[in-house]
Amino acid sequence: MWRISDILEKSAFGVCAYLGRKMGVASSRVRVYFIYFSFVTLGSPVILYLVTAFWLNLREYIRSSKNMIWE
Repeated sequence: MWRISDILEKSAFGVCAYLGRKMGVASSRVRVYFIYFSFVTLGSPVILYLVTAFWLNLREYIRSSKNMIWE
């Protein structure tokens, strides 16, 4: 059975989980802070979120292509 947070994390690029792992904080707390900052700053952290998502996807693509070359 899928929880709502699992579905959101899968479709939300895993940015909050990545940041939570790097900072040693629960990803749910990162999500809550992201929502708070989005309301306070009128949505400007969305740009940072999208840039981070792009960077993570690019990084994963590069790592997977390196594995294909070495195999």
